Amino acid sequence: MIIWLASYPKSGNTWLRALLSSYLYTETGEFDFNILEKIDSFPNPKQFSSYKDKFEKVEDTAKYWIKEQENLNKDKKLKILKTHNALFKIGNSSFTNNENTLGVVYIVRDPRNVITSICNHYQINHEQALEFMKTQKKALFSKKQNRFLAFQPILSWSLNYKSWAENIKYKTLLVKYEDLENETYITFYKTLKFIKEISNNNFKINEQKIKKCITSCEFDRLKKLEDKIGFNEAPKIKNSNERLKFFNLGKKNNWKNILSINIVNEVEKEFNSEMKDLGYL
Repeated sequence: MIIWLASYPKSGNTWLRALLSSYLYTETGEFDFNILEKIDSFPNPKQFSSYKDKFEKVEDTAKYWIKEQENLNKDKKLKILKTHNALFKIGNSSFTNNENTLGVVYIVRDPRNVITSICNHYQINHEQALEFMKTQKKALFSKKQNRFLAFQPILSWSLNYKSWAENIKYKTLLVKYEDLENETYITFYKTLKFIKEISNNNFKINEQKIKKCITSCEFDRLKKLEDKIGFNEAPKIKNSNERLKFFNLGKKNNWKNILSINIVNEVEKEFNSEMKDLGYL
C-alpha cells in the first residue's frame, strides 16, 4: 500500500523525502542522493513508457494511474511515493483509490516563499511564478519522441493544498514546511510516528537516529553534496546541458527580503483564505 508524500512543487518535499529515506532505508541514518530512489516519484515517465499507446494528448496517461499503482503494490509492501499531483480526477480516471492508498503526508509552505523557489526551478520571474501558482488547470508533464508521459495536474497552489488537506478518504498528516524548518526534530518525529501507526510497521523510532538524519540532511550539507557530485533531479538550464542548483537559497529564501510589495499583496489576496487557515496571515 502507498503512503503519499504529496505537495505543491517547491514546498519541501525533497527535504522530507531525504529525511525519511535516510531513516527508513539506511542502518546509520547517513544520507546520500542514491537512497532518494527508495522514495520514487509518481507519476514519472518510466512508469508509462512501455505502453503501446501513442499518448498524443497531454492527459492520456491518466487512465493508467490506478493500474500502475496496482503494479507497484503487487509485492504487498509499504511504499512511500512522492507526488505533486493534486488529488484529482480526469474524466473517469481518479488519481488513486482505497485499494492502493493507505494515507498521505502533505507538505505545505507559505506561498510567498514558494514563489522564489518556483522562479529558480522553472527559470521564470516573480510575475510569471505567481501566474504559475494561480493557474487552476496547471499541469506538469514529460514529452519523449512526441509522446506525452507522466502527466501531473498540479492545479493552482490553493487547489492542490485543499485537494489533499481537506480530503476525507485517506488519513492525512499536514506538515508545514516552517515547522519542519524551525522544529525539525518534533516535526520529523510526528511524521515517522504517523507512518508507523497507519502502516502497522514494526520499525523503531530512535532518538539518536533521528538526530543523525537531521544532521545528515541539513541544507548546507545537501548543497555541498550537490556542488561536489551533482544532483540528477535538478533542472537543466534552458538551452544547455548544465543543471541549475536544486538546493538554492535555504533559509535565505525569505519573501520579506525578496518580493516586491505588489507581488506580496497579490499573493495574499489570491490565497487569503488558505493562508489564514494555515496561520500565514
